[in-house]
Amino acid sequence: MKLKSSLIVIVLLIGVVAYDAFFVVSETEQVVITQFGRITGEAITEPGLKVKLPFIQKVHVFNKNILDWDGDPGQIPTLDKTFIWVDAFARWRIVDPVKFFQTVNNRFNAVSRLNDIIDPAVRNFITSHRLIEAVRRSNRELDVSEEGLEDQEKKPQSMFQITIGREAITRGILEEAQPKLNQFGIELVDVKIKSINYVEEVRKSVYDRMIAERRQIAEKFRSEGRGEAQKILGQKDRDLQRISSEAYRIAEEIKGKADSEATRIYAAAYGQDPEFYSFLQTLELYEEALDKQSSAILSTQSELLRLFKTGRPAR
Repeated sequence: MKLKSSLIVIVLLIGVVAYDAFFVVSETEQVVITQFGRITGEAITEPGLKVKLPFIQKVHVFNKNILDWDGDPGQIPTLDKTFIWVDAFARWRIVDPVKFFQTVNNRFNAVSRLNDIIDPAVRNFITSHRLIEAVRRSNRELDVSEEGLEDQEKKPQSMFQITIGREAITRGILEEAQPKLNQFGIELVDVKIKSINYVEEVRKSVYDRMIAERRQIAEKFRSEGRGEAQKILGQKDRDLQRISSEAYRIAEEIKGKADSEATRIYAAAYGQDPEFYSFLQTLELYEEALDKQSSAILSTQSELLRLFKTGRPAR
């Protein structure tokens, strides 16, 4: 019975020792082994089943794949004195796990070191260049014309030309930060600017300027519309005056022709019977000049009363 118990204990001890002696390194990992706090041997970078001294040696696992660093957005002034928020990110990896373990020891401390090195590099390059340099990557021609502002002063294309560009700035940040990271066994793969935006005060002034420009364009359209409306109304008045004048001329011509025709008819009728025509004219004169309320004192020799006396019209 005692022998059986001893065998069980021995098997358990062997199992525990074997469990602590063997370990697996995956494709995305690299390992540093320490013994009593000191590094023993070279770093293990090849994947597979590995062996160490049980209980005496300790395994420290580090990532071998690319890791990310996401910086905190910060307010940075550009060379042209414009305050902007810059949000940058980077990718990095551990290329020397032994040096990494000896200096920063873990990923948390590594991120802290990256913050201390990359953030100042980003600030240094942003403050050393104009805003347009951090925004544009090429001198592709921009359409800076604005509909409705054709008669206003336009910003010259030279204001949008770059000499460095965004890619060169990020490359410069990488080149400045990398030498400082070598001592930690870290390789900086790349640095990119995630976003750039104006600070709140500048953004408000930009929005106010944009609103003012839109209002200016709208007012220009309204003034042009009012001018066009006045032009149309003026043309309408001229057309009405022309039409009225033409109509009056045609009416006068028609009336003149009618009067001429009436005169001709009257003349022809008068020529056929002058006395009868004179008689009718006298009756019309009586009808127009005399009514029930009319009073007239005339001499018996008056030509107007000749028709009453003789029955013959006045000559």
